[in-house]
Amino acid sequence: MDLRNLRLGFREDAQRSRAQRVIHDRLADDRLQEECRYLMRFWWQLSMSYQEVTIGELREHVSADKLRAIEALIKAIGQSPEDIDEWTTWAVRAFPAIHDRGNPED
Repeated sequence: MDLRNLRLGFREDAQRSRAQRVIHDRLADDRLQEECRYLMRFWWQLSMSYQEVTIGELREHVSADKLRAIEALIKAIGQSPEDIDEWTTWAVRAFPAIHDRGNPED
């Protein structure tokens, strides 16, 4: 599956930004650094015309629940802007906000 040009499936930049915010705020937990790295590469992918990350890399490094969410977003992008809106609403309900704890001080 080619993830290039996902940006073209959004209604406008604001809709893309909302989807990216869900990934950043609800999926990419910095306590899980390897997973977070690949989710943030996908976050960038939503704005880029080149391939930042592959579906294979996501499958290898992202947990099952979050991977299903990412795959659902990819499917929604391929279908319609309305499906993207539905995905955003669903994902906000399905995944709690992550509170960035940063690196604890010693």
